Amino acid sequence: MAEKLDKIQEFESDAVIQHYFEVLKVLISKKSIFAQQIGLLEVATFLKELFEAEGAEVLLDDSYAAPFVMAKFKSPLPDAKTIIFYNHYDTVPADGDQIWTGQPFEVDVRDGHIYGRGVDDDKGHIIARLTAVKQYLTQHEVLPVNITFIMEGAEESASVDLDKYLEKYKSHLVGADLLVWEQGSRNVLDQLEISGGNKGIVTFDVSVKSANLDIHSSYGGVVDSAAWYLLNALQSMRAADGRILVDGIYDKVQEPNERELALVEEFALATSQIVTEVYGLTLPTLVEERKEFLKRLYFEPSMTIEGLSTGYLGQGVKTIIPAQASAKMEVRLVPALEPHDVLDKIRQHLIKYNFEKVQVDFTLGEMSYRSDMSAPSILNVIELAKKLTPEGVAVLPTSPGTGPMHTVFYALGVPQAGFGMGNANSRDHAGDENVRIADYVSHIELIEELITSYE
Repeated sequence: MAEKLDKIQEFESDAVIQHYFEVLKVLISKKSIFAQQIGLLEVATFLKELFEAEGAEVLLDDSYAAPFVMAKFKSPLPDAKTIIFYNHYDTVPADGDQIWTGQPFEVDVRDGHIYGRGVDDDKGHIIARLTAVKQYLTQHEVLPVNITFIMEGAEESASVDLDKYLEKYKSHLVGADLLVWEQGSRNVLDQLEISGGNKGIVTFDVSVKSANLDIHSSYGGVVDSAAWYLLNALQSMRAADGRILVDGIYDKVQEPNERELALVEEFALATSQIVTEVYGLTLPTLVEERKEFLKRLYFEPSMTIEGLSTGYLGQGVKTIIPAQASAKMEVRLVPALEPHDVLDKIRQHLIKYNFEKVQVDFTLGEMSYRSDMSAPSILNVIELAKKLTPEGVAVLPTSPGTGPMHTVFYALGVPQAGFGMGNANSRDHAGDENVRIADYVSHIELIEELITSYE
């Protein structure tokens, strides 16, 4: 507790931190939401001007749906290595369906926390890392390492066109020693998590039209309905224990190696009991035994129904056989599973089991990536974090969530490590998104130490 109070005092008294915190307030006040096509060029331009003012060589490219910003702080040392910071400046919306204590697009500081949409995911990390660069330069004349920020604007929408930008600027980015991923968090034990991957995803819509119009339900014993047809089709794809029943999906799954399994066994905290308590589950979890639970969570694909829509759901009764039914679906992917190939297998499955009337439409997809965290530059991060984090460090080869790590690694081939300043209750994508002040300061200090380690 005393150390966290010291961090809060440092936050309040450090002139450099306070200067850039004022910049963060402005950045968060500027909405940049890809899903709603709000403010992307404005915020990209703001970042371009900010980094140029701080001495970086900056490029803004708006060739595709969301502008791409690349800012380079160059070291004059001829043999200097390069660190890349990957971040995104888009956020999810903060609409009326979420409960916020304050205004989501105004930074609110209270009770040792900083609140605001994007403060953790991911605008806060951009500014904290810029702060670390400037902190280092207040005490040293030059950087010992080249530092490149790449900032995209569509991460919350499957990083649309990021692959095109990376291909376009590949010559500026390949050969880096390390890429620091957008963000990360502390777990429920307050250990700093350092991860090396994430699951991929394919999302898709399924729909059925069984008639030109809804049918009187008196025909229910002799006429099939879109609702039953779709429900039976969905049930055919997943076993009661959660395993996917679509032929060929597990054939390509890349099994974890011994180090990856060992890292998850040692550092992952998720259990069936914790999930039950956190979410107030009334249905049992599909897996109870810890090793199998972790293997399923981190290293195996899963299929989920995101939402179902069919028939009449208004007040009272409407006796019909629905003519249409639809669902939004997803499959979380692991390495070697490609989104479109998985979707093709699902289409083949539906035809095989006589559900050929189900229409399957791709919506978005990302490949999976994971690392056994053994690259020298990643081991360096782990050792630095251990020295600066009394609560401990948890090293994970992947996470159950999804992001464009595969896209970046496929393009650049650079070792990647994800860590940041989130906490177990940062509420990313929800109301009252937050980071703790102490963690904000700690992240600045860790990044500054990372820079120093290249001297």
